[in-house]
Amino acid sequence: MTPHDHARIAEQVDARHAEQVEFLRRIVRLPTDMPPGDNAPAAERTATLLESLGYAVERHAVPEAFVRERGMTSVTNLIVRHRFGSGGPTIVLNAHGDVVPPGDGWTKPPYEGVVENGRMFARGVAVSKSDIASYTYALEALRAAERAGARLDGTVELHFTYDEEFGGLAGPGWLLDHGLTRPDYAIAASFSYAIVTAHNGCLQLEITVHGKATHGAIPKTGHDALRAATAVLSAIYAEADRLEAVKSTVPGIDSPTFIVGTIAGGINTNVVPDRIVIKADRRMIPEEDPAVVEAGVRRLIDNAVQGHPGIRVEIRRLLLARALKPLPGHERLVAALQAHGRRVFGEPIPAVGVPLYADARLYGERGVPIVMYGAGPRTILEANAKRADENLLLEDLRRATIVVACAVGDLLG
Repeated sequence: MTPHDHARIAEQVDARHAEQVEFLRRIVRLPTDMPPGDNAPAAERTATLLESLGYAVERHAVPEAFVRERGMTSVTNLIVRHRFGSGGPTIVLNAHGDVVPPGDGWTKPPYEGVVENGRMFARGVAVSKSDIASYTYALEALRAAERAGARLDGTVELHFTYDEEFGGLAGPGWLLDHGLTRPDYAIAASFSYAIVTAHNGCLQLEITVHGKATHGAIPKTGHDALRAATAVLSAIYAEADRLEAVKSTVPGIDSPTFIVGTIAGGINTNVVPDRIVIKADRRMIPEEDPAVVEAGVRRLIDNAVQGHPGIRVEIRRLLLARALKPLPGHERLVAALQAHGRRVFGEPIPAVGVPLYADARLYGERGVPIVMYGAGPRTILEANAKRADENLLLEDLRRATIVVACAVGDLLG
């Protein structure tokens, strides 16, 4: 695209910014909490909003059995496809509409989209419903540029999915596994000004320690599951300390981590516990092999309960999210986004890895060069992402929309 085309895109985004803000407000007013994960109604209303802009919207409902196996109630994923010219690459813009529950401590209603001092407050407004709005209006700006004479060749697909918080297998994973999309490049929703080129993997396990209950007055006649579970906890935290010395070579990513998120069990105060359930989270840096990590964790747990007679351990995998690694071709995405990011934001836009994990990895696993970039804040903490009073600076929404539209336009040009 020419500088003149880029200027037209910026003019188009500016002219429709108030409309874009209202579009975002309507999106955040649709509760999509995970759990319970009953997200098909919100997807349908989002599809209706997209259709009001003139798009043909594909609705891909995930079968109920598949959804319920993953702890959700309903998932419908949306695809919009827009063809420019002939030939050219297919570029996906993917954002997720599901969110974590709002929790306590809000000073604004979490599902109203209140705007104060140039910020919108709502659950999901930063992560990542903002990018449903930024990607939609980036495509709108590209359509306007084409009508004004810009030469574009290729296809832009909007993928709005509803399963990121539970791993993405019913979201992008479903679309990719069923051959519903075959992109050449992808950009996924992000959570900072930086371009994310890599992220950690994540292994989540449910560890059930089985013992034998007995009366608290005669504990030696039972097998104390909690005492054995304590050995498991000690082993996990010792491993967590050891992992601090393991360093990634990817800028922005430090060390693997290992935490225990929840513990439950026991019958009553005066009864030796017969069962303890531990849920643990092991983050993996891109250099680690998930199979090796999982085998090592299972071995660690089995060894920890040796010497505790009458104890049996079950280990169930809850999630295996592989790390996102840069693929050949991603550098074209990075270069285009950095060039326009510097121009629009007036500062260098770094390309980094992050210790989080996201469903962007699912495109990478299929060999699609992908980076994460969108209307996110400078930092997650600044936006209160996944905390009370989550918010988005609306000027960032406007600027990121221009950056994405111009970068995609260059790739199509």
